[in-house]
Amino acid sequence: MSAASSGHDANAPLVLRDDRDGVATLTLNRPHARNALSVGLMGALQDALEMVHEDRSVRAVVLAGAGPGFCAGHDLKEIRANPTEASHEALFAQCAKLMLTISRIRQPVIAKVHGIATAAGCQLVATCDLAYCADNARFATPGVNIGLFCSTPMVALTRAVGRKAAMEMLLLGDMIDAEEAERIGLVNRAVPADQLDEVVAGVADKIASKSPLTLSVGKEAFYRQIDLDVEAAYAYAARVMTENMMARDAAEGIDAFIGKRAPVWCGQ
Repeated sequence: MSAASSGHDANAPLVLRDDRDGVATLTLNRPHARNALSVGLMGALQDALEMVHEDRSVRAVVLAGAGPGFCAGHDLKEIRANPTEASHEALFAQCAKLMLTISRIRQPVIAKVHGIATAAGCQLVATCDLAYCADNARFATPGVNIGLFCSTPMVALTRAVGRKAAMEMLLLGDMIDAEEAERIGLVNRAVPADQLDEVVAGVADKIASKSPLTLSVGKEAFYRQIDLDVEAAYAYAARVMTENMMARDAAEGIDAFIGKRAPVWCGQ
């Protein structure tokens, strides 16, 4: 089926951006391919994330997928069209950079998942700071079924769920449903499909109401301390807390709390 006959516009942007009240929604836009992560799509998402990071008006990011599913992983047809070691190395380096960027941009990133999220698509969900899914969503790391262990998705998956749950997904390659994804901690919550937009919007709006400086400080500190030993983590967190206390937004927030009024954030 051609792009034209499938209703897909070959000239459409690979990532759509919509901004509303401090929330930027980035939508993967390869619906005809279940938003498979082609080199082009990963590049477009990388660019969009970097632009969001520099945009001080954005306080939260929602990552969504167009069409029937969230993301079906890497584009296997594209991979097989150029089966050289150099191209594979470049692809997975690009993917790693993209995942690290999600963790490192100043704003919290929320995955809004419907349909399927498989392989690198499941990796995207595990990488995002928060994730909510429709109750009919399904997840898998199915590479083992085609002779290609999901080694790069494994990095994010093992940091999002327990070891036994991660190994079961990786070794069996089976789909898990939304209820199981919530149980093992891959997503924060599974909700009725017709409520997914409302739930994610509510979470994003609540995050966007916070001090942007505090969000940025907290997100960076969370990921830096998590792999430290306890003593080093406390030493690092105490320093972050001290610096945070010196910020204008911290003074404003404390004074507003004491004065029983709404804070007015300046982002400093």
